Amino acid sequence: MRLPLLALLACALIGTASAPARAESFDFPAGFTVREVSTNGTTIHVRSGGSGPAVVLLHGYGETGDMWIPLARELMKDHQVIVPDLRGLGLSAKPAGGFDKKTQAADVAGVMDALGAARADVVAHDIGNMVAFQFAARYPQRVRRLVLIDAPVPGVGPWDEILKNPLLWHFRFGGPDMERLVAGRERIYLDRFWNEFSATPDRFSEAARVHYAALYALPGAMHSGFAQFAAFDQDAIDNREFLAHGGRLKMPVLAVGGEKSFGPMMATVMRAAADDVTPAQVPDSGHWIMEENPRATTGLVLEFLSR
Repeated sequence: MRLPLLALLACALIGTASAPARAESFDFPAGFTVREVSTNGTTIHVRSGGSGPAVVLLHGYGETGDMWIPLARELMKDHQVIVPDLRGLGLSAKPAGGFDKKTQAADVAGVMDALGAARADVVAHDIGNMVAFQFAARYPQRVRRLVLIDAPVPGVGPWDEILKNPLLWHFRFGGPDMERLVAGRERIYLDRFWNEFSATPDRFSEAARVHYAALYALPGAMHSGFAQFAAFDQDAIDNREFLAHGGRLKMPVLAVGGEKSFGPMMATVMRAAADDVTPAQVPDSGHWIMEENPRATTGLVLEFLSR
């Protein structure tokens, strides 16, 4: 049922019959199944496929779990690949609350339980980093390796300095009218992210823009996105409390920045909270690593997970 829904939404957004063909390019490989996992007071949309050690892929804002299709295709050869949409985003349910990353870490735990994965490697991007950090902090015995890609973690390392970057204006974009301002204009709002955070905006394709704009135009999706940002203050409190009580991540961590985005800052952030940090950069890429340089991103992740 997913593709007809997205095709309809995409056509409504751009007024062209070409949208269904574009949506079809976002299919996961054959062998993946889709299920709705009821856990932690909400329902999470999950794709899974392959067999072997589990790996969980967590997306960020402006995208959904669909961003991971090229990586999932490679990982499924020797892994059980688990790809949820975060609470309130993509095709997951749109609850009223629970957007702090500690709560969403429990969502991930529930998804893993439902799929029979006791432990997993965790690969994350953008807001997915923040969920993954809390998951690793709360459930360290369930994380073999952790890959965090191109986004800060609230309250960790130079968080207060990072917040001063004018490119991160959206972290504080709020108030009673924010949803009315973007209603029906989701594509305009999201284009700014896709353009400003790219080294080469054309690599974030029109097909991808149509696909994700349709998903973010679903009822409740923009509200959920704003709630993800609004929770950052609580996330910073939770993460600082973890560190203040002597918490450190002990599992191996790969800290990846886009060469023309976070770059080496990703490793700086993670060294403030983890003992075993390997730095890496995706060459010739801004923030949108799976659109701008999926081959290099996939290679970095596969090499790290194979250690």
